[in-house]
Amino acid sequence: MRPREGEGRRLHLVPMDLTFVHYSPVNLSLLASKMTMLQNLLRYVKQTQTHMTNEWKSTRELPQRFLNGVEDDLKKAENGGLNIVQALYHTVATGHVFKPVKEWLVDIVAERGHKRWDKAVLSGLLNLRGLVHENLLPALERCGIILSRMLGIARFHDSEEGIGFNASQITRLLDIVSCLTVVAHKILLNVMDELEYFSVFSTWLRLQIDQQASSSSATEELTEKEATMDHGKVLTYIQQYLTSSPLAMYFDQITKEDYVKDQEYAEDNPSLLQMLEKQLKRQESGQPYMRALPHVDFLVNYLTSRANKVFQNIAEAEKRGVLFGKDAVLDVGEKIWKHDVKLCVRPEDEATEQTAFTALVSEEDKTTVFLFRTVIRGTKGVSELGPTRACGLAVPKGKSVIDFGFLDENSLLLLCCTAGNNPEYSLIKISYRSTALLYRQYEPGQRPSTRTLDRDEQTLFCTTGFSHLSHFKPVQMEVQKACRLRDEIPGRVCLVGKDRAMYKTYALPKSWEDVDMNSQ
Repeated sequence: MRPREGEGRRLHLVPMDLTFVHYSPVNLSLLASKMTMLQNLLRYVKQTQTHMTNEWKSTRELPQRFLNGVEDDLKKAENGGLNIVQALYHTVATGHVFKPVKEWLVDIVAERGHKRWDKAVLSGLLNLRGLVHENLLPALERCGIILSRMLGIARFHDSEEGIGFNASQITRLLDIVSCLTVVAHKILLNVMDELEYFSVFSTWLRLQIDQQASSSSATEELTEKEATMDHGKVLTYIQQYLTSSPLAMYFDQITKEDYVKDQEYAEDNPSLLQMLEKQLKRQESGQPYMRALPHVDFLVNYLTSRANKVFQNIAEAEKRGVLFGKDAVLDVGEKIWKHDVKLCVRPEDEATEQTAFTALVSEEDKTTVFLFRTVIRGTKGVSELGPTRACGLAVPKGKSVIDFGFLDENSLLLLCCTAGNNPEYSLIKISYRSTALLYRQYEPGQRPSTRTLDRDEQTLFCTTGFSHLSHFKPVQMEVQKACRLRDEIPGRVCLVGKDRAMYKTYALPKSWEDVDMNSQ
């Protein structure tokens, strides 16, 4: 409740019902925490996928630049028509090196280029393996656990009207997570294979560089080393990994047409996991397959988009569970300076009726506090405001209000001071629910009738002074009621000084008659 923009003369008291609290009070906090965790995990998975793509690209960019340089020379050679795969395969099988390949090994790649090549591929593959094993798979496992809890909540409620989602939506998310898990394991296996084959190929490539650049005596020694190598793995790397990697199907660029087509097909398919396994088998057998479906980026984006729909449905369901009633306007005909609100529920009251008390002070008159009492009734689960009654209380002559606040369901505290160079500060406790306080019928815009607090009315209010305030001038007060959770903590007020740097806390006395409060 606060003044509308440009309406500093009015307060609007608006009843608000949170029906979703009654619908699922037990699972509300669980649902909120799990949704927050799932959102964080999805962002984490997306960041991991981005890093994985960058690491894979780093393993292909530098080798591809080296290979592009020799491809043109091979096409211009006398026995043109060969590519680098065929030329290197020929070298492994026969020991003969074509002249363009020899120049490429000695002049372009050389020892320095080989070290860069080896470092780029090995570090990229090792980092990719770590991202999958240490980051992606654990995150997907956590997503599966959270979605399983959500699936249990959905089955318990058996309807998405109150919680915003149903079991089929969560099952679909679990299906996508399963697809990502399968793809992650496939990537891990391919990375391990490529690491094994590249290590052998890198050793063979270094021997070829040294052999082509060395003398005849050294060549014989290098030839003996080459004889102990596993040439089958070298040939496998040249054929399957040198110019194209099996990992490309998970990280390479895909066209927008393939992306949209596969997404539409996935929406119509009841089981995404079965469809993925079918497409992977088609790819392994060399048949045409859906290009976007095995792609990590596609699956992560698809999971995020479907999860965002669930989040949006939950938000809309909770929004539908928030009902606002007709407001009550509190207006005393003057600009409002400060206000405070207290909602009171007495044990003897019916559960369908509560009372809201509002205290406010105007800027023109800081010697008067206006109190409003508004009844809130509940009808068929919806709150509505009853009539508002009001009264005004003028503080004793010579004093003005600095700040105020409700202490509990019975007491309102006023921090007051006298005028002059040496003001005296005091705290007034008003029993705002006392029978001696007459609340009268109130109409917006009318100033409630005011009465002055009389010293003889001890049942209505009492006053106490402060000690140790000689150089301390409070300008703000915070009120805290008594707390018995840890031992017995009395009610207290915290006064903030004029410099906004110093504050003092005072315990409220059990008896308010002629008792000064001592600073704590």
